[in-house]
Parts: sequence; C-alpha cells; structure tokens
Amino acid sequence: MSAIAIQPEVLRELVAAALGDQARSTTVTLGEVTVEVNAANYLDVMRKLRDTPGCQFEQLIDLCGVDYSAYQEVGRDGARFAVVCHLLSVSLNQRVRVRVMCADDGMPQVASMCDLWSSANWFEREAFDLFGIIFEGHADLRRILTDYGFIGHPFRKDFPLSGHVEMTYDTVQRRVVYQPVSIEPREITPRIIREENYGGLR
Repeated sequence: MSAIAIQPEVLRELVAAALGDQARSTTVTLGEVTVEVNAANYLDVMRKLRDTPGCQFEQLIDLCGVDYSAYQEVGRDGARFAVVCHLLSVSLNQRVRVRVMCADDGMPQVASMCDLWSSANWFEREAFDLFGIIFEGHADLRRILTDYGFIGHPFRKDFPLSGHVEMTYDTVQRRVVYQPVSIEPREITPRIIREENYGGLR
C-alpha cells in the first residue's frame, strides 16, 4: 500500500528545512516543488534529499541539460546552462525537481550524481553529449547519442540546424569519412491556407 502524498506546500517546507541556506530558493509552481541550488552545493544538497528523513528521495528518475540562452527572462542576464533533476520518493510518494545553474558558460560543469544514484550515468552522458556539460567525477563521460567524432553539441541553441559535417561510408577506403555539409541552408515556411468558415468556425 503506497503512502499518501503530502501537499506540495508541506513538502516545500520539509525540503527547505532540510537544506537550510544551501538552497537558493524552494518554490511551488503548478503543484510541483522546485529547489534551486548553486553548483558548489549541488552534491551535498542531493545527498541530503536522498538521506534526510521526511525527504527520502531514493530514485533519480530524470536528469537533463537546459540551454537558457534563448529564454527571454532567464538566460540572457544570467548563467546560460543548467542541469535539472527529478527525484522520486517511492516510500513517501513524493517528487521534487532540482535545478542547478552552471557557473561558467564557456565550460559548464557540475558534480556527477553517479555515486548517489547509478541511474545518473547515462543521463549525464546524454547531457554532456547534447549540451557539453561536464560532470566532475563521472567515471566514463563520453558521447552516447552522437558519433565519437561528432563536432559540437547539437542541443545548444547556437548549433546550426544542418550541423558542421556530414558522414558517409567510403566503399573504396572501407571506412566512414567526414566532409563539409553539402546541404544549402534555407528557411522553409509552411504554406497556410485560410478558408472562410473552415470547420464551421467564423
């Protein structure tokens, strides 16, 4: 029988009390608790969220990178990259979101969570591959979705839509070769057909 979930406001108070001044903010939005932490406190905060009675977030169910550079109210005036984690307490039937901003846009870096939750392994490799975020302490931080010779990080907002290089298999050399992209970039605007009374609407 699962535990009855407590109200988000009550959970926010429990989390805020457990973390003290290590949390920059603890808020409730749309019924979900979000904790903002500095990169320097990230590992310690996550350990407390896992181990503190009343929190007991045994599972890391998701971790992803975010590039805020195109967000009008977030990324233009502050740090560009963030790591967002979703934690689940199976025993207490509650969830929390944790967001940590990377201090250096040129080399975004935060601590690895692999020693706390083994599920962080591939999540962190994905965030490294797609956003270029470095997870300090990760034992095997390498690309997981793109090719090992891939140039750049394709989920960054400034990554070109067509990429930098294209890959083909050369039958003479019997290996994969890279060459500059041959696709001419162009903007495609979908055709919009406007009909009067379409679908019975006026």
